[in-house]
Amino acid sequence: MSRSDYPPGYDDSRGPLYAPQGGNYPPPPAYGFPGYGGPQPGQPSAPYPSGPNAPMYPGQPGGYPPGPYHGQPHPGGPPGPGYHSPPPMPPVMPPTLPSDVLSSGGDGFAASGSGFDDLSIRHAFIRKVYLILAVQLLVTTAIVAVFTFVKPVKYFVRRNKAIYWTSYAVYIVTHLVLVCCKGPRRKFPWNVILLSVFTLALSYMTGSISSYYDTKAVFLALGITAVVCIAVTIFCFQTKVDFTKCQGLFCVLGIVVFVIGIITTIVLSFKYIPWLHMLYAAIGAIAFTLFLAYHTQLLIGNRKHSISPEEYVFAALSIYVDIVQIFLFLLQIIGASTK
Repeated sequence: MSRSDYPPGYDDSRGPLYAPQGGNYPPPPAYGFPGYGGPQPGQPSAPYPSGPNAPMYPGQPGGYPPGPYHGQPHPGGPPGPGYHSPPPMPPVMPPTLPSDVLSSGGDGFAASGSGFDDLSIRHAFIRKVYLILAVQLLVTTAIVAVFTFVKPVKYFVRRNKAIYWTSYAVYIVTHLVLVCCKGPRRKFPWNVILLSVFTLALSYMTGSISSYYDTKAVFLALGITAVVCIAVTIFCFQTKVDFTKCQGLFCVLGIVVFVIGIITTIVLSFKYIPWLHMLYAAIGAIAFTLFLAYHTQLLIGNRKHSISPEEYVFAALSIYVDIVQIFLFLLQIIGASTK
């Protein structure tokens, strides 16, 4: 057998292994077919792996082709670029004032027997309430900071929404017990224990919602909330307007906000409407700012109605809920506008 009878080798300079195909067939790719022996004769080395087990689409997880959802996380993985999941709606309950926590007086200061006749008692009561409130806000701020800055925690709370709804149930139960049950609300240490559980539950929900928004939006909402609360507190100490005379109006306002929140949550669960979400957040922020003024004047005690000095737990709870709700509603407005 002569040398010409052998098939040509790769180092043979007489031409390519296969002659050019006739017709309109496209030419083979410049880098050859991955997994079939490497590059074509006369072509540079392929940058992708080759061999019988090489992936069809190098660089893709599992060798699968890139699809329309490339960039989103796989199930169980952390959110990546392009990941958007709507945050849960903030918890809204209508502010309720039991009749046994209020003391009525005249048009000026609280009447005799309300517990505020002695100036020292009033000041001690206010200091006690604001001390409890400061601890509550400190705990909530710390949890929000962890859920915002620590990425593993942020991804964990996003993936485990069952914990959020569990904390929602704890929040509702403890809130109802503290509002409706006079004994646990006034008896130490049950009142402190219930208030602590309530604070932790609402703090977890606040942190979970904050984890869905940018750090800039969280900081802006926090700063605006602080400015609003300080301004409302100074206004309540200085103004002659008596919000405590409008108990019926504030009761109706709380029910209206609660009903609007339920309707908005149902509608947004089927179809997200940005303007409806923004409108609801604006209404909620304004309503709870008014509630903050109302509860602050009840705390001060120099109006027609006031909170009894024995109800320091309920007073701290009311103002704390108002501040957190203002923060959450502002966060929704700012977060939607910065996207």
